[in-house]
Amino acid sequence: MNLDPSDIVYFQWRFVTISATLVFTWITMGVLAVGSYLITRNVKPGPEISQGQNILEALIITIKKQIYEVSRQDPGPYLPFIGTLFIFILAANILSVVPGFVAPTGSLNTTIALALCVFLAVPTFGIASQGIKGYLKEYIKPTVIMLPFNIISEITRTLSLAIRLYGNVMSASIIAVILLGVIPLFFPVVMQVLGLLTGVIQAYIFAILAIVYIGSATKKKKGKKQVDSEQ
Repeated sequence: MNLDPSDIVYFQWRFVTISATLVFTWITMGVLAVGSYLITRNVKPGPEISQGQNILEALIITIKKQIYEVSRQDPGPYLPFIGTLFIFILAANILSVVPGFVAPTGSLNTTIALALCVFLAVPTFGIASQGIKGYLKEYIKPTVIMLPFNIISEITRTLSLAIRLYGNVMSASIIAVILLGVIPLFFPVVMQVLGLLTGVIQAYIFAILAIVYIGSATKKKKGKKQVDSEQ
């Protein structure tokens, strides 16, 4: 049994390796691209909209609401990035119920890549919001002694994002395979459903943690007048 989809190699020539992780990542992106085209090709304003557009709008509204509730900021700038993370992870995990499909999120390579996207997005959004000087000042608060600890914190939370997603997706797959060998019918189905639920939850958690990290980097200090007006 392969614990990581990257261990399944379909083609290899010199330094070029086509693994299951790469193949099923592209399949996931292809499904999302085709699905997006089919849903958005007839998008139109007005009360009479298609069911696909209705689902799409509900999804976008839900994501924007979650971003605002977590960051207390305008969700507009963060919606494309956070929405892409959530939908990709969600689609990859849901497609795992299809026989023969290997969830790319069960590969440490994929989860590290996703975590690195968040790692790079945090300073990008932080600098765009506060300026490079204001953002870098956050690393020496409350004192300059905290600089190495804040840098280590940035690295460790990136690793925790990758390992958390990888561990949960992989563990669900392993348990399902073990139960399939012990009790061939009923329990694997139950575990597949539970694995699907876990995949949805992990997509949500990953996206929420991403916006928490980005929100902390982009949050500007409130002036006294702003605080008084909010009170």
